[in-house]
Amino acid sequence: ASPTFWNQVARLLPDHPVLTQAVQRERDWSALCVVVPTMAHIQLFKQALATEWGGVFIPPRIMTLSGWLALQPPADDMPAAASERLMSLYAGLRQHAWLKKLFSARRNTDLLPLAQTLLTLSDELTQSLLPQLQHAPDQAAARWQAALEQMTPSARHVLSDESQLVWSVWQSQLDGRDPGLMRFANMMRLAQQAAAPLLWINPVEPDAFEQAFLAAYGERQPVLPVRLDWRAATLPPVCALAWEELSEDRSAWTPAIAATAALTGLALCAADGIEDEATQGAQTVIDWLAAGKTSIAIVAQDRVAARRIRALLERAQVRVADETGWKLSTTRAAAALDAWFEVIASRAETVALLDFLKSPCVFAVLPDKSPLLMRIESALRAANVLGGWEAAQAALADAPEAAVLLRQIAKQAAHYTRRKELPGWAAVMRATLLDLGMQQALAEDEAGQQVLDLLDALEHDCRTLDQEFSFAEWRALVSLRLESTDFVPMQSDRRVVMLPLNGARLRSFDAVLLVGADAAHLPSQPGDTLFFANAVRRELGLATRESLQRQQLRDFAELLCSHADIVLSWQASKEGESNPVSPWVERLSLLLEQHRLPSLPAHRAGLTQQNCTARMAVMPTPAAPQLLPQTLSASGYARLMACPYQFFAERMLKLAGLDELSDLPQKRDYGDWLHSILKKFHDAADKHGSIKDADSRAALLQSISEEMFVPILARNPAALGYYTRWQKLMPMYLAWDAERTQQGWHYVDGESPQQHTLTWPSGEVVLKGRIDRIDKNADGEYAVIDYKTTSHTTLKARLQQREDHQLAFYGLLADRAISTAHYLALEGKDQVQDVEMDDYATWQQQLTAQITSNFDAIGSGAALPASGIEASCRYCAMRGLCRKGAWQ
Repeated sequence: ASPTFWNQVARLLPDHPVLTQAVQRERDWSALCVVVPTMAHIQLFKQALATEWGGVFIPPRIMTLSGWLALQPPADDMPAAASERLMSLYAGLRQHAWLKKLFSARRNTDLLPLAQTLLTLSDELTQSLLPQLQHAPDQAAARWQAALEQMTPSARHVLSDESQLVWSVWQSQLDGRDPGLMRFANMMRLAQQAAAPLLWINPVEPDAFEQAFLAAYGERQPVLPVRLDWRAATLPPVCALAWEELSEDRSAWTPAIAATAALTGLALCAADGIEDEATQGAQTVIDWLAAGKTSIAIVAQDRVAARRIRALLERAQVRVADETGWKLSTTRAAAALDAWFEVIASRAETVALLDFLKSPCVFAVLPDKSPLLMRIESALRAANVLGGWEAAQAALADAPEAAVLLRQIAKQAAHYTRRKELPGWAAVMRATLLDLGMQQALAEDEAGQQVLDLLDALEHDCRTLDQEFSFAEWRALVSLRLESTDFVPMQSDRRVVMLPLNGARLRSFDAVLLVGADAAHLPSQPGDTLFFANAVRRELGLATRESLQRQQLRDFAELLCSHADIVLSWQASKEGESNPVSPWVERLSLLLEQHRLPSLPAHRAGLTQQNCTARMAVMPTPAAPQLLPQTLSASGYARLMACPYQFFAERMLKLAGLDELSDLPQKRDYGDWLHSILKKFHDAADKHGSIKDADSRAALLQSISEEMFVPILARNPAALGYYTRWQKLMPMYLAWDAERTQQGWHYVDGESPQQHTLTWPSGEVVLKGRIDRIDKNADGEYAVIDYKTTSHTTLKARLQQREDHQLAFYGLLADRAISTAHYLALEGKDQVQDVEMDDYATWQQQLTAQITSNFDAIGSGAALPASGIEASCRYCAMRGLCRKGAWQ
């Protein structure tokens, strides 16, 4: 393991007696076959050949094993695709109720991950046992039983169903189209056709398939395996002693550590949390680039911290070529598909519908959908539509363009109902993407095109399956495929590369930053699959926890031995708790301390200091005479009195927070219902009719109330509490109304829109509003009644404080002279009571003077400070705008 690995291999070729047989003439190595692990190694080997040999020569054929197999003539049958195998197995599993009970599956779709796991185990068994089956078909069952014998009798009894399931699934997969079976057969055919010596280069021990292939190939042509030398005598002494498990012959040799034996260029960066680790990592990479390094690797053991480093580097305009990629399910394109599935599954639940509409992939052909989207959201929130296509359509009755858009979505959603074969689901999905303007947007996005390709592959791969699946199963399949597919974006700038630890095998960089050198990430911990514990896996020849960890340690040691500039970073503190470094790093540090060698140096990147001038936040005091409103409502004037800045933001800038959706009816809804009921009742009984007797009036009010509440309760049973409250109040309201009639007052109008222009020498404003009820007595006097779902005591206190201007405002607003005004408290245990405003005429005069004075001042440029008291600010939607608390 060294940075000169490929140069050593290149120097090996002309001198090795086995390989020289492949030379057809001088400097012609075209007959030699060279197999390397990955495509990246092909270029590295070619560069080494050019460096070592120089001049003109014909290089050997360099390829990966998969690439070599792909060049062979195709077989009569194509191997079964992953999706076809998965859904075929799943269709069989869902037929067995005992499986759901065994694995605690509540729904059929819960068995889909199980099917994926079983296929993974099946492929592992195929790779381990298939070569042996070619020579001894009866040995597989014996090895299986021997593996199960490694468990205790009680464990075998408990896991007997699981073991039988795995064995049965594996046996069922060994048909003519099994990918593992066909790959092995293709490898054996390739070995039978061996016509030239083979140079096999791989730092990892060959698996069972590769061992069988190399053995068969070696029967016809020479095979020279080239691997890393992990004998203790060849390792750096510090590595051999710190990590004895690196070598199998560790007991045969005891190295002596010299004073210069420590690994040079290795440093540790203990960060204080993820943000510190990301900042240090990004600054380290930037410093390396500034120093002239052109090949830098970020080894992402901790993917979260590595992604944060990438974000910081891209903010600094340093592009990172990410070879690890990330799950396709995390891309914006996949999120658009998931949002669509959620709309269907939730039957147009409002939050899901809005989330879908806000995706940039949806209706991307519209020039500007933002105003339309805002209209839809505002309408749905204002009507408190929680979900349902019909309710959403009704809320958009006044927005025809938005309603057309919603009908288009609903039409497509209607296709996702009955069970279909998988190609049928794919066809429906394709039609949806076209109709909703998503096809083009996805095609223009790199990840989106991969999503489209995945859907096309699902349709093609599953065309032979004749089972039908529900929408939930189709959604689960697409989600599983998106989750298991990596998205690796194309990146031409490869100065900084992000890769996993095993991706650094046989590669050399100018500098390496390993992110996540703590005990939780180095080594990474593989989990057991079903009952496949280490003992069972070892007996079956599968990768065990120990073998995986040992290979990871070798990858780590190779990284340290192959690079002269390495920084290992980790979060020494996580959420206030100490986070230990990797035990491998700890063992290395202890070894150096035991031999009194210099300890590993600490690394801290120097951050650029910036001096900022502090600016103290102050109360905002805007002035905007040009935005003086032309109209004024009672609630608007209340905003001005409570806080001038709130009035400025809401009424002058016309800013407003969106209504909150609630699955429970609010008190304001209850108030709206009562206003509507009483309007209909008095119009029918008093304004347009002559229903005077108490029983008839009670029956009419009950009938109108039922007409109002029945559909409300059908949509939302939680409104039953308000319905019950109103049932108790109705007799008390009728008693109050009868008493008022005896006093000589009778109903004239209700919920009538009113407006009145208030003028002064320098301007005017139009007062607007809606008065709940206007009564008239025999003397021709008019009275205003304002309904409140508040207690009599509260209303009385509001008037006594003389800060409530609503009733006086209604007096100015009315199209007739109002002599008296009352709040009616539709809340109480024994009776419904009203509260009269005293000295009503004086209140109106004072209010007129206040409005004209305030509006004249605003029009003259007076400031509108954020001077509201805490009671007003507590629930103010504009508090985030005025930033109260930052300056107070």
